[in-house]
Amino acid sequence: MAAGGASAVDRVIDIFEAFHRTRGPLSLTELAAAAHIPKSSCHALVHTLVARGYLYTLEHPRALYPTQRLLGLAHGLAAGDPFLEHVLPALEDLRDRSMETVILGKRQGERVVYLHVLEGLHAIRYSARAGDLKPLHASAIGKALLGAQKEAALRAWADGQMLARITPSTITQPGRLVADLLQSRRAGYFETHGENVEDVWAVAAFLQVGRDTLAIGLAGPRHRMQDSIRAHAQQLVATCSLAALRLRRHAAA
Repeated sequence: MAAGGASAVDRVIDIFEAFHRTRGPLSLTELAAAAHIPKSSCHALVHTLVARGYLYTLEHPRALYPTQRLLGLAHGLAAGDPFLEHVLPALEDLRDRSMETVILGKRQGERVVYLHVLEGLHAIRYSARAGDLKPLHASAIGKALLGAQKEAALRAWADGQMLARITPSTITQPGRLVADLLQSRRAGYFETHGENVEDVWAVAAFLQVGRDTLAIGLAGPRHRMQDSIRAHAQQLVATCSLAALRLRRHAAA
């Protein structure tokens, strides 16, 4: 697609992700290589980003680096998040009590998008980032969001699904997945046992906010989670109830 189309958006993101990986100034040639963009296309995008104040140039050596403008936009956007401000204290409390990684997520088409991640306090922990995309059928948050549907809608979704095998533990049979989700819904929470990332266990529950369904997940290595997942689930369900209450109060204010 031409540079002015959707691929131009991909390439701008690739440019900033290249700087994030390298953590230092890059020449135009180095940036094009790091972002896997043809040098001519990279030059045009860099010219626009410099003109808009998102990149600045260094003379000796000749190189480029992002300004703080993108950071300022990110802070402004985060401050206006319709969910996070009201649920963050509950998420932080859950992370501090469990010491495991806590994630807020939402369904985005056929995947889960992580809206916020609070990494666990242990040295060995499950690591993720806001904006990560995960499969619905293999992630605890994805299972919670699927399980939030009425049974008829869930069975209609599962009918004919080709469920990709992410790890050897991934459930790939639609009927088995539906049974797992229905049983989990009766329990009030949803689990994965190495189904998305090997040796990572997770538990999640959903909350309804108006017409939106969110889910909160808690994840950690198997050796810690397998003996504590029920206790974590109880904490998680309480956190979802508190978060839903706070969001409803905000909506009614």
